[in-house]
Amino acid sequence: MKEVFINYRTGDGEKTAALIDQELSHRFGPQHVFRASRSIAPGEAYPDSLLAALRRSSLLLTVVGPDWTNFRTRLHDPKDWVRREIEEAFTCELPVVPILDGRKTNRLSKADLPSELERLADLQSIPLDTHDTENGLRRIGDLVAEMVPGLNDLAQAGKTSPASDTVTNSIGDVSGTAVQNRDFTGDVGSTVVKGSRGPIHTGSGSIYRNSRHVSGDRHFSGSGMTYFEGDNHGAIQHRFGEPDRREDDNR
Repeated sequence: MKEVFINYRTGDGEKTAALIDQELSHRFGPQHVFRASRSIAPGEAYPDSLLAALRRSSLLLTVVGPDWTNFRTRLHDPKDWVRREIEEAFTCELPVVPILDGRKTNRLSKADLPSELERLADLQSIPLDTHDTENGLRRIGDLVAEMVPGLNDLAQAGKTSPASDTVTNSIGDVSGTAVQNRDFTGDVGSTVVKGSRGPIHTGSGSIYRNSRHVSGDRHFSGSGMTYFEGDNHGAIQHRFGEPDRREDDNR
């Protein structure tokens, strides 16, 4: 399984690590992002979980905060887990990208690192401006999509999903005029046709049979109502059950 491992130190970058986790989980799914405080369940042995996650990952992002190199004592301790995770990534030949957290964070210097981590100073890093976090996180997500092509970018898939050719309309009680610019089937209780040319069919039978001319070019027929306005040419057919033969007053 393709996975991105987020390396960070508690007390120096954990908030940014959580934001990166949230961004990448939204774009690629949380199952493809590993962050220890979220991904390791209570009761699990974290050393084994960390090493197993690293060995199945395709990329390591190491969050470097403004005080990262101030933890020199820990960095020079072979048992320090931030150091061990980076060393394991180097051993597994994973791509490693330093994320510089905030404007006050400078590029890493070999002089501040143990020899085992000096390689970090030569790697191209990404600055994450906390004053423009949204664009910074998007940039990191774009980089991950480029460096781990096996991941499915859910956000991009949503933008490019093809529109369906099927049009489905559901109309309950409608008062006024409803217009649909596609063919439709089924019975219609009231149909308005304006300025038509050529044959018009709303069912079977002739609208002029058992219908009553009211005024102008208007005709009403059946238990439903069909109203035609303007010049109508050609055969016009309508079906709403048996014609209504009641002699209503002309209103």
